[in-house]
Amino acid sequence: MTILRPDPSHCHHHDKERELIHVDCASHVYPDGSVGIHNMCFYVQKNEIVALCGPNGSGKSTLIEHLNGLLTPTEGNIAVNGRSITAGEDTNLWREVGVVFQRSDDQLFAPTVLDDVMFGPLNMGLTRDEAMTAAGKALEAVGAAELIGKLPNYLSGGQKRLVSIAGILAMKPLIIALDEPTSDLDPVHSAMIENLIIDLKLQFGISVVIATHDLDLAARIADRICLVRQGSVFAEGAPAEIFYDEVLLQETGLKPPQIVQVYRAYCRTVGRAPDHHPLTIEEMMALIRGKESPLNTL
Repeated sequence: MTILRPDPSHCHHHDKERELIHVDCASHVYPDGSVGIHNMCFYVQKNEIVALCGPNGSGKSTLIEHLNGLLTPTEGNIAVNGRSITAGEDTNLWREVGVVFQRSDDQLFAPTVLDDVMFGPLNMGLTRDEAMTAAGKALEAVGAAELIGKLPNYLSGGQKRLVSIAGILAMKPLIIALDEPTSDLDPVHSAMIENLIIDLKLQFGISVVIATHDLDLAARIADRICLVRQGSVFAEGAPAEIFYDEVLLQETGLKPPQIVQVYRAYCRTVGRAPDHHPLTIEEMMALIRGKESPLNTL
């Protein structure tokens, strides 16, 4: 069911046993008076991919920077793994929540890729040999093992993004939050990042938060969609619910994913109601061929 939150006074826990992050009516005002988030309710559970979708300036990036204590709320409370950031219980929070910035150059600073990916493990107290092993495994996991001796400045945008994720993965966090993970990437590296996000959940057991304008990506990989507007999550639900709700998307200022647009156009052409909600090409082709499945039927 799609959940609407027009102006909550309290953000209820959905499943305390599975909850890793709980943002309770948090607000943040920047020094110049700009409001980053306002009365924000948000949560992340174990073993899920959550997509934050909204226009520029809606608060997605500000929320992500709150998840590991880079920013702290002006009002409200944020708890990670049961500890309140707002109450100052954020010791070593960066070990549990890793953030991958939209601009990889903001994250890469060491002389070589190996040094960069080793930085986190070394700060966790690992020996140099242990950190080197962790870095090598992380680079291999993201498909960038051949970059280990390269200089970050000379990498492509896609390679930098992979190395940035490896630097976080090497610390074995519970959650990884990525800000616009496929922005400005070529199709090959975009596909690599998409597959990697899925692997983070399925192979490594890491919950993932992505802030993205790419609704096609969100439709394919997210377990839950959170629509963000004016600093708050005002609607959330499964991709098949959210992306087939035209009113919600219009209120957010977003266009439906391409697969949704194509399926609706197909239904209009053949004179049938769009009573199924495909989110992938494979699902839509199955419907067109008459092999309709109850999947995504609401």
